[in-house]
Amino acid sequence: MPPRPTPRRRPARRLPAALAGATAGALVAGLAAMPARADSGSGAPIGTVARTVGDAHYEPGPCPRTADPIPDLERARCGTLTVPEKRSRAKGSKGHEGHEGHPGRTITLAVAIMPAESGTPAPDPIVWLAGGPGDDAVSEIPMALAGHLNRDRDVVFMSQRGTYSADPELTCPNIDEFNARALGLVSNAPSTGRLHVEATRVCRDRVESRGADRSAYNDVESSADYDALRRTLGLKKWNVFGISYGTHLALNYMRLHPKGIRSVGIDGVLPPSLAGGAVTWKAAREGFDGLFKACEEQPACNTRYPDLKNTFLRLVSELEAHPITTTVTVPVHPQPVRVVIDGANLVGWLTSATHVAAGVPRSIDELAHGNPQRIAEQLAGGKYSPQAIGRTSHGLVYGIFCSQWTPYESRADIIRGGRRAFPTFPRSMLANAPQLAWLHDDCRAWDVPALPRSVRDVTRSDIPTLALSGGFDAQTAPSNGAYVARTLSRSTAVTVPYVAHVVFADSTCAQTITNSFFDRPTAPDTSCLAGLRPPAFEIAP
Repeated sequence: MPPRPTPRRRPARRLPAALAGATAGALVAGLAAMPARADSGSGAPIGTVARTVGDAHYEPGPCPRTADPIPDLERARCGTLTVPEKRSRAKGSKGHEGHEGHPGRTITLAVAIMPAESGTPAPDPIVWLAGGPGDDAVSEIPMALAGHLNRDRDVVFMSQRGTYSADPELTCPNIDEFNARALGLVSNAPSTGRLHVEATRVCRDRVESRGADRSAYNDVESSADYDALRRTLGLKKWNVFGISYGTHLALNYMRLHPKGIRSVGIDGVLPPSLAGGAVTWKAAREGFDGLFKACEEQPACNTRYPDLKNTFLRLVSELEAHPITTTVTVPVHPQPVRVVIDGANLVGWLTSATHVAAGVPRSIDELAHGNPQRIAEQLAGGKYSPQAIGRTSHGLVYGIFCSQWTPYESRADIIRGGRRAFPTFPRSMLANAPQLAWLHDDCRAWDVPALPRSVRDVTRSDIPTLALSGGFDAQTAPSNGAYVARTLSRSTAVTVPYVAHVVFADSTCAQTITNSFFDRPTAPDTSCLAGLRPPAFEIAP
């Protein structure tokens, strides 16, 4: 799995696992004062009535297990959705290796419905699509509630197939543990690639030992799961809000199952038609440039750290040719941790460090003057964090990467994308885009068939859509919002300046825009943008 970058104040792409919570035994009935009602004639609050629609069944029940405590689950209405693992196989087609596999096999997805703050919710709730791929939506409840997404509407969270609170869960802690150890290896060395692929094979074998069909974990099946959830909850209409990878899923969901979707919000946009290594390089360039420009425009920063952009680019090339090694101490690891800072690790660090932008110029300057400790500590702190181990569904990650991305983007395409974005970077770096190292090698080991090329289709729709981007987003390009808006006839594309990936998590302005959008999907209130200011960058003595 792509290495996990580092410093975080809050969750971003896959990061929301850091907000996961422990088991809350909240039961279903009567937990919200005046919850939204299902459109079934029963008058019961949504999520409190068992219902079967076609091959899907919703059953009220206890709230799911979570990795960390989520006290808000005590107020939730919970249950499970049971669906076929692979709908085509349920209809009699063959499994991914040409065998019948497990005819009729079903999977169970956890559901948690957070009641509206108002006590009198609108009839059309919001369904939350998690980041990743591979994050558990239930773990992202604190982020959604911190932004008051449930101000006027109930918000529905369902664990995407394969994720932490689903059954089966297809996490692979061995990959997370390898990604931490790999900090002590040269990133682009062939020997590192071989170890990376071996970790992927171990994960593949673990997924198979759970009886899972690796080819059933993708956007097509997940989109059908969400459509089934809406129908089994008895909802005629709902709204969709996806973050990071959840935008990728949302765009496919609204293309494949548009019925019943009132509006769609997407934050940190990853278009399925572009997804892969080349657009990831583009994202890194756009996010880095946004941060460097903000420093340049701030007199104190520009004076103390002149030509920061070129300093960073020079360091990447120098360190890729001549890596430096250091050791750091992290709270959760008893022994000092070895960290190799090469060009790839430096790029990976900055991809995440845009979330803590104020300290970036100082960290780059210290590295340029021979002190790598701040960067090394942030890298190790992120990779060795308990929230980075055993939370991500790598079964879902590789299911998407290997059936939807690598079949339609060659290694040469990634190298060309890297060269366009960073023409000075050594060629040895360019095949491994940030957070997507050894992707084609891993996918050969994962061995699932490609989905039809239509999975890369541009989404064309008149469903009202809000496309949010962050000016410092180095993980999904800020320009992606305008890209998807071209074919969404009733869309609003907004870039929130000075904010990194997933602006809803960090920006009260983005939260205001998002909540106003769900109130008025064709006229969100963006007036708060005018008052935003850049961060005050740290100035070293």
